[in-house]
Amino acid sequence: MLCAVFALASSAYLVDSPMVRAEQPPGRTTLVLGDQVKTVQTLVEAAGVMEDAPYDYRWASFQGAAPLFEALRAGAVDTAMAGDLPVLAAASGDAPMKIIATRQGEPSSLGIVVQRESSIGSVADLEGRQVVVSSARGSVSQYQLYGALREAGLEPDDVEVRFVLPTDAMAAFNSGQIDAWATFDPYFAIAVEQGARVLRDGTGINPTLGFITAAEGSLEDPAKRAAIEDFLQRLARAGDWARANPERYGAAVARQTRLPEPTALEVSRRSAYATRALSDQDIATLQQLADSAVRDNILPRAIDVAALSDQRLLEQQHAPEAP
Repeated sequence: MLCAVFALASSAYLVDSPMVRAEQPPGRTTLVLGDQVKTVQTLVEAAGVMEDAPYDYRWASFQGAAPLFEALRAGAVDTAMAGDLPVLAAASGDAPMKIIATRQGEPSSLGIVVQRESSIGSVADLEGRQVVVSSARGSVSQYQLYGALREAGLEPDDVEVRFVLPTDAMAAFNSGQIDAWATFDPYFAIAVEQGARVLRDGTGINPTLGFITAAEGSLEDPAKRAAIEDFLQRLARAGDWARANPERYGAAVARQTRLPEPTALEVSRRSAYATRALSDQDIATLQQLADSAVRDNILPRAIDVAALSDQRLLEQQHAPEAP
């Protein structure tokens, strides 16, 4: 049974939730905050950090990074949050954006799952099989799959890879049409909660850095740039709140996703990202990932991560800890 929040399997676009404010001053700045399956929106609203924001905003939520970055490319969102490889994939497609902050994730928040009764007992057993990857070429799940295959002595060409958006993949997996599925939270957690067996999660494979990006046009607008800088500070406070209040945040995730509370608590623990300033080490780590992805033909061309980065928007507070 699919959760209600994932019922719109036929559409990449999930929701656009305007924040209505009475007596808005003329010319007031409005941000469109890009999100994936309301993950960031749920965090921010649970923490209550946007209640006195000196600008208007609305959420635009998508079921994966690929459609989110298409919206950024089209000028439909001002910010987009995604994992490391999807950000690089968007950059390789010339999305007009800058990386402006870092979010540290958990490698256990993604993995490869199979049906409970599947004859596939290990990653090595995937040889010659079809594996569905969510959501598109250049996803964190593709990188995790390739890393797991090499760990098991296989190469990516030893399996047949298909790319399917998460809600469509979930429907196919639940109906038994998919043998193996590489995906990420909350879809990963839902599959496990519904009985899927985990072959391998991302521990030791994925650096699980997430990044907040902003459209270049938005950063060139002084009012929007100031609003984005303020939003980053609020998002960092929301992460602090979530880690200090895991039960309350877990309850908010349960309400949003309709997951059982124990599963929602685990998803919330893994998604209580620490938002912090973009460090030189983050840039170096992402550059190593980019170079590796080019060698694996995950990315079509080389990416200069430093040129893609703007470290000035979150430099005063929530600076990264020394490595």
